[in-house]
Amino acid sequence: MSDQPQANQSLSGLRVLDLSRILAGPYCTMILGDQGAEVLKVERPGVGDDTRTWGPPFAGGESAYFLCCNRNKKSVVIDLKTKEGIALVKELANVSDVLVENFTPGLMERFGLDYETLREHNPRLVYCSITAYGQDGPYRDRPGYDMVLSAVGGLMWITGERDGPPCKVGVAITDVLTGVYASGAITAALLWRERSGQGQHIDCSLLDAQVSGLANIASNYLVAGKEATRWGTAHESIIPYQVFETKDHPIAIAVANQKLWVNFCKVAGKEEWVNDPRFESNPKRVENREQLLPMVNELLAEKPCDEWMELLVAASVPCGPVNNMERLMADPQVHHRKMIEEVPHPTIGTLRLGGIPIKYSETPGTIRLPPPLLGQHTKEVLTDVLDCSPERLAELEQQGAIKMGS
Repeated sequence: MSDQPQANQSLSGLRVLDLSRILAGPYCTMILGDQGAEVLKVERPGVGDDTRTWGPPFAGGESAYFLCCNRNKKSVVIDLKTKEGIALVKELANVSDVLVENFTPGLMERFGLDYETLREHNPRLVYCSITAYGQDGPYRDRPGYDMVLSAVGGLMWITGERDGPPCKVGVAITDVLTGVYASGAITAALLWRERSGQGQHIDCSLLDAQVSGLANIASNYLVAGKEATRWGTAHESIIPYQVFETKDHPIAIAVANQKLWVNFCKVAGKEEWVNDPRFESNPKRVENREQLLPMVNELLAEKPCDEWMELLVAASVPCGPVNNMERLMADPQVHHRKMIEEVPHPTIGTLRLGGIPIKYSETPGTIRLPPPLLGQHTKEVLTDVLDCSPERLAELEQQGAIKMGS
């Protein structure tokens, strides 16, 4: 595994200064790193990114949470509470293409690390701020985490069983969505820079990303005034389209059009349902939901999941087992798509990580570096990027501005 990006990677030759932590920002910069960018992750002395302590589980002294979103990065420990540390970050910003930060609005201005200040020395800098609520508005100064923003942003309201309370999604999907939006915004800004020669400030918030991510649910309300409700795994407007229990394991089945309904009925041995006036069209099936679903439940409980899978796949009915992590990580399609990769790690040995989800024909993403140890690259980066002498490094460490890894 080489720590150098391939020449044909789409972002090779670009440097990202990453001042973010937890998930949305690190997920964004991980995506940029996967595409060849050099990512310099600035961390606090002693503790680093908050997620380094978010465990168990841990492996080799590193939390699984931190490991999931910090590959292809170099860890540089700089103390922003010192004037020397702030000066170092300014130097790094002057030789970077992108800066990503997720401090509360106003804090970077107090450090003198805000976009308007940094652009004076580096007008080509693409500067991305990721916050809970955005850089302006009545909620600007409120702190927030994924769980809170999924509540404020409407996602929690529509998640859960029909007769149950609001429920959070099982992964911090608002953070992930925001990180994906931010990475796309940065690459668009880099394209604009190539045309104009100018960088810009990107204002990206968890709230905005989550509201946008409501898609058709938001549209139902905006267009028709229809309030959203919880449906569990079921669908408000399509039936059958949900998770069902089989004889041994739950299965998800999506009968999304009339042809699939006919195919499903044939597989189920219930061809009479096709012309049953109660079920002959999707609107009729929705209208008679309470009559149809118990019948489908009873039918599917007669056979094991794998047997239903074989029959439904043969009939081209979209379906899939409800996989836990063990089943998912053993799935042949997941392995074929290289969505689990093994990389060497200095304290863990062989580390298994989630793979790169986008496959490019000409500019493939790569995992070149494992998630870094805290401060692992401080000396290397400051020497190679800022041409710091050993004497200056020693002085900076004595001043408490930096901490070099062991």
